[in-house]
Amino acid sequence: MTKQLPHLVFGGQLKDPSETDFVDLSELDLVGIYGNYQEAYKVWREKSSLTVDDTHTKYFIVHLHRMLDPEEEKAKAEELV
Repeated sequence: MTKQLPHLVFGGQLKDPSETDFVDLSELDLVGIYGNYQEAYKVWREKSSLTVDDTHTKYFIVHLHRMLDPEEEKAKAEELV
């Protein structure tokens, strides 16, 4: 069985396209949670392509699995040093 690595895809209108402050958090587009990065990336790409002409609307992928098990991520980072 493949290990689940949940990823959240969401987006919204930014106050400034070079920052990550949203105009209205209640208006965020919570696209969904996906079981791995590849699935999340596919959906992120589809949603991003719909707003390509709107520089203030951006979509993001959040690695939820890193938040769920921060010790595992810390150990992986230490391996890279």
